[in-house]
Amino acid sequence: MKEIKNRIDKQLFDIYKSFFYDTPESFSMIDTSRNYGDVEDMRNNFIFVSDKNVKRVIKICSNSFTVPDRIRAWQRTVEEYINLGYYCPRIISDKNGGFPYVEFKGRRCVVYAEEYSRFLPLEERNAEQEEGVKEPPDITYKKWLMTARVAAKHFDHTQYPSGYCLFEKFCDSDKSDEILEDANEWKAIADKLPERFKVQKERIWHTWLKNRAELEKVYRTLPTSVFQADLNTTNLLVDKDGRFVGVYDFNLCGREVFLNYLMRENHDEDFDKELQRIKNALSISSEVYTFSEEEREYALMLYRCLTPVRRAWKLSSLLDEGDDVKIQAFLDRTEQSLVKEIDFLDVRKTREQI
Repeated sequence: MKEIKNRIDKQLFDIYKSFFYDTPESFSMIDTSRNYGDVEDMRNNFIFVSDKNVKRVIKICSNSFTVPDRIRAWQRTVEEYINLGYYCPRIISDKNGGFPYVEFKGRRCVVYAEEYSRFLPLEERNAEQEEGVKEPPDITYKKWLMTARVAAKHFDHTQYPSGYCLFEKFCDSDKSDEILEDANEWKAIADKLPERFKVQKERIWHTWLKNRAELEKVYRTLPTSVFQADLNTTNLLVDKDGRFVGVYDFNLCGREVFLNYLMRENHDEDFDKELQRIKNALSISSEVYTFSEEEREYALMLYRCLTPVRRAWKLSSLLDEGDDVKIQAFLDRTEQSLVKEIDFLDVRKTREQI
């Protein structure tokens, strides 16, 4: 075991030196690997401290979406966020200007480096202060101003989709886009409901399929940009006073329809709270972003495709409870969201702090 560890340490030393000119003196590892059935998404992050007392990060990954061309797109996107005045740790290529492949722990892995963040993510800062991980309204406001400014630039430096992609797969290992995957899960659970719900369940499903088909006809006319695409509290960076400064973690970054990104980032288990969050984000965004006629026309169509069937877990929970009254109320609310008329156009009058 010690021999294997020493061999890995030597390999890590060599990898570090292929990126940087100083000498690493120590490192620690954070393993953020994930398993998706039979597919292992390997992500090993090594925090190095150099002989000059500088912290740097080496990332060694093996999955279907971390490839050199995609990392270059992330690297470019980081620079665009920085140019807009937001802090992001830079992605660093090796001394040859690339992102090499190595054999590591028996896997073919790609390697890239990052600056060590000067700021803590909101989640860590809140945990340190024992306040709980809640996003304050001022940070919600600032993160959507940032995102709208990125949207207004309509960046087009990559054709790789973001993790929120619709009508296309994020990577080769995916079977479909996430919304279709969620919808199929919803359908599989709904098929287990008592017979008395069958007619309504089928009606919901066919209405959703019709909505999705109609959206697909026009979806590619909607404006896009290239976004970080993961605005959770683990990635929002704040200073020591809790003020928003920027973001990190660009591994879901890619080209995305702005409206899709905005609606997907504002998911909530409660239908009404979700709608208010979406309207809030639309209103904030409108301060720096001008929504196109297509966005104004198709926003409701997009909402009807995204919102109703991404609560499969909730339906599963109600099925386990066996409470027909609650199931009926949930199905009624789901069906309402498929047909309800909602005015997304006059967004300036809808903003409320959440």
